[in-house]
Amino acid sequence: MSISSLVFVVVFALLVFWAVGAYNRLVRLKNTIANAYGQIDVQLKRRYDLIPNLVEAAKKYLQHEQSTLEAVIAARNQARTASDAVRSRPANAAAVTALVAAEQVLDGSLVRLFAVAEAYPELKADQTIRELSEELTSTENKVTFARQAYNDAALDYNNAQGQFPAILIARLFGFAPSAMLRATESAQERQAVRIQM
Repeated sequence: MSISSLVFVVVFALLVFWAVGAYNRLVRLKNTIANAYGQIDVQLKRRYDLIPNLVEAAKKYLQHEQSTLEAVIAARNQARTASDAVRSRPANAAAVTALVAAEQVLDGSLVRLFAVAEAYPELKADQTIRELSEELTSTENKVTFARQAYNDAALDYNNAQGQFPAILIARLFGFAPSAMLRATESAQERQAVRIQM
C-alpha cells in the first residue's frame, strides 16, 4: 500500500468518524427536544383537564354566556389536537407553530371568560372557581419553565445543525430547524385579570 493510498484511507476514515459523530450529536439534540417537550406535555395535559372543570363550575353562573363557554371548550380541543401533533414530532417547526397559534386562541378565550367573570360577583366568590383558577395559574407557571427548557434545547439543536460542516450531515439526513415555543400575549393578559379576581 502506497503512502498516498494510506493517507486517503486515513482521511476517509476520519471523515466517516466525523460524519457518524455529527449525525449522533444531531440525533441526541433532537431527542433532547423531545424530552423537553415531554415536560411541557405533562403540564399542558393537566391544563387541558382543568379547563372543562372550570367551564363546568362557571356554567351555573354564566347561563347567559353560553357562547363564551363553548368558545373556551372549542379552543381547548383545538389546542389539545395541536399538542398531540407536537408530541409525535416535537422538533417539527410546523407542528410547533400550529401549537403556538392554538394556544393563542385558547388564551384569548380564557381572557374573555375571566373578563366576563368579573361581571358576576357570585362567580368570583365561588371557592371551586378560585381553586381551579389557582391550579390553572400554577400549571401555566410550570409550562413557562418547561417552555424555557424546550427553547434552550431547540436553540442548541438549531445551532448544531446549522453550523458548517455539520449542516452537510443535517441536510443529507433531513434534519430541519426546530421552532421555538413563544409565550402568548393573552397569557399575560389572563394573569392580570386573575390577579384582580
